[in-house]
Amino acid sequence: MIDAEPRPPGLRRRATRQARGISAVSLLLTVVVACGWIPGVVGTAVAAVLPWLGLVLLALLLTALLRARRVMVLILVPALLWLLALAPALPAPATPAPGPSASTLTVMSQNVRAHSGGAAASATELAAGGADVIALTELDGESLSAAQQALAEEYPYAYAVGTVAVWSRYPFSTTEPLTLGLGWKRALRVEVQSPQRQVAVYVLHAASVRPGHQHDRDTMLQGIAAQVAADPAAAIIAVGDFNAPSTDPSLAAMRSEADWVRPTDGTLGFTWPAAFPVVRIDHVFVRGLDVIASRTVRAGSSDHLATVTTVR
Repeated sequence: MIDAEPRPPGLRRRATRQARGISAVSLLLTVVVACGWIPGVVGTAVAAVLPWLGLVLLALLLTALLRARRVMVLILVPALLWLLALAPALPAPATPAPGPSASTLTVMSQNVRAHSGGAAASATELAAGGADVIALTELDGESLSAAQQALAEEYPYAYAVGTVAVWSRYPFSTTEPLTLGLGWKRALRVEVQSPQRQVAVYVLHAASVRPGHQHDRDTMLQGIAAQVAADPAAAIIAVGDFNAPSTDPSLAAMRSEADWVRPTDGTLGFTWPAAFPVVRIDHVFVRGLDVIASRTVRAGSSDHLATVTTVR
């Protein structure tokens, strides 16, 4: 038997450096993904990039396969942790189409971007998509008036508070502005009298997140979770711009009170920015309702995609 010729020292040193580099990146990814469970700005930042870390893991795996197979097992740790962290945001399995006798309600929601001049176009396109309820956020006075004119005939029931508004084909039994712990109103609650049952609809425009300025958003997200927790309604749907990525720890309270609606179109449902969506910050939560379909669509000239959710 002839022994294999040993590799030159230079190749051995290069292989060792590559193995150490892959090990160091694996450790760094493990730490980064684990930080996604930390409340506050750290958790928000990690949640925003979490889906895209899968590409880094894939590149790392391929590099290890080609250059340093003996350290491939180390990549399993960040990979499994990444899957665990991303699991709550993964698409939902396909849902059977409802029968002809099933009663459904389609709710569409979009941040129309204040002062963009696109609110009327968004409202018109969402109405053409068959919405029963349309919720718009980040409205200024001019865009609110434009949306009202576009929807008045087909959606005679409307309610607006601050930067949010909702229109419906069906009457409201109650309407209520919500401050959610802040000094101004950027949320509302209405009860829609659909043909089959009464549905409580929440519309939220959470405060923006900027470095060092996250308290207002977190206060609002805690506030809407508390409102839903205390709500006696049997059927609830909450929509709007939550300004929080899908796995953000700040959504934990809301997730504990209602079901986060997963996209059913096989995507992660990214909504922002509309030109090339990289993160989902516009969400839908339900309680006491069965989700038939959930997806995103382009409407108007907003920098957000709209969410479209049909419930039974």
